[in-house]
Amino acid sequence: MYKYVKKLNYPVNISKKDLRMAKYIITQLGGYAGELGAALRYFSQKFSMPDEKGQALLNDIACEELGHCEMIGTMFRQLIKDATLEEMEAAGLGSYYTDHSKGVYPIDASGVPFSALTFASTGNPMADLSEDLAAEMKARSTYENLINLTNDPDLIAPLLFLRQREIIHFNRFKELYDYYKEKYNYK
Repeated sequence: MYKYVKKLNYPVNISKKDLRMAKYIITQLGGYAGELGAALRYFSQKFSMPDEKGQALLNDIACEELGHCEMIGTMFRQLIKDATLEEMEAAGLGSYYTDHSKGVYPIDASGVPFSALTFASTGNPMADLSEDLAAEMKARSTYENLINLTNDPDLIAPLLFLRQREIIHFNRFKELYDYYKEKYNYK
């Protein structure tokens, strides 16, 4: 069912080391509005959708979110490339280095590890889609905040791409929400 394409959804070619931004970027992997939570949320929720249309949409977006996890991991690694231990510590990444060296690990910008408690799968399509709409808005907001924190065009370009995908996902979820409201007379 799954096919891995060995190519990022959008090219990531960050040439400038920026440990401060690395510390912030990692939140989009493991933070409350991050891509890992989104992928797991949509994958889990698809099983409760009342028809193939909803199941397919949530599955497709879940798979795309995994691709976004790969982009965030790539950005993080490029931002810390060639960083010394002293630079890691100075940027507030000493604790991260202690546990993960320069590996990619899902945490938020404050260092809190990813938790599945950041998302729900209620079994109610309308409740789940409402959460999905909010999740996409939160992720969009986080990307906008990240863009505001940098002036590096090599970093801004993939962040803009990811922000745009949040808007598209929001629109697809809204269409499905409205469709189910009409088709199944959900109140």
